Amino acid sequence: MRVGKRLVPAISVVAAVLLLAACASETATTASSAPVPAAAPTTAAPAASAAAAAPAPAQATDECARENLTTVAADTLTIGTDTPAYPPYFADDDPSNGQGFESAVAYAVAGGLGFAPTEVTWQVVPFNTSYAPGDKAFDFDINQISITPKRQKVVDFSDGYYTVNQAVVALKDSPIANATTVAELRNANLGAQVGTTSLEFINAVVQPNSDVQVFNDTNDAKSAMQNGQIDGLVVDLPTAYYITAVEIPKGKIVGQFGAQAGGEQFGLLFQKGNPLVTCVNKVLADLSASGELQAIQDEWMAGTTAPYFTQ
Repeated sequence: MRVGKRLVPAISVVAAVLLLAACASETATTASSAPVPAAAPTTAAPAASAAAAAPAPAQATDECARENLTTVAADTLTIGTDTPAYPPYFADDDPSNGQGFESAVAYAVAGGLGFAPTEVTWQVVPFNTSYAPGDKAFDFDINQISITPKRQKVVDFSDGYYTVNQAVVALKDSPIANATTVAELRNANLGAQVGTTSLEFINAVVQPNSDVQVFNDTNDAKSAMQNGQIDGLVVDLPTAYYITAVEIPKGKIVGQFGAQAGGEQFGLLFQKGNPLVTCVNKVLADLSASGELQAIQDEWMAGTTAPYFTQ
């Protein structure tokens, strides 16, 4: 009986030990099978690193900045015009003095492109060759050159910097001195410089009954008028004003023609395909918006008025 009594507690102890072991095993199994918390996201740091490593976006290049312009001579703006250089476009036959309408416009454009007056050089370019096709030894030419479709086939022009009308100059005792209509000019013996819009205008608008007398330059045409070889000379209005006010006091502006559709405008002339045109147009737009272009015109072209011819 003693033995039996001693066995019961022993068995109980063993059972208790086994029970505790089983519980410990279950707890360990449960812990090992529990889901592992997700690791904290790590994408933010790599993204920041990539952003830091990426190159800064390139800034847009200003194609019209002085350092990006291509000119025929390094660090120089070369401008062409004819000689003699007449008032009111130039003064003293010296384009480089900044005096006169076109000289002032040229230096204003040069300044807008970033060139100082000392960085501008002038080159003599005969009017009739300025708009011929081919390479140019100037960056642009300024010489009362009207923008026409025919010329635009072989050269480029800036936007217009002056709108001009054509006019008739005659001696005060000329047969057409008192003409007031286009019809009264048709029987006249008229003259103009070769290659000019004045010559084209006579043929297209006046349509004279006799051939127009054509001259190599305005000087020859003026001499012919003074010698009685022609009744009158057709030139742009500012030139007519200067001829009658300064050069030929016995002359008069008979009248001017009304602007044609679209208006005739003078433009700066460039070699075909010259990218400088875009930048010059920006400068002209700025000069117009600021009022500087009009101020230059008011200073040098004042007084260029005349009665209009009627039909």
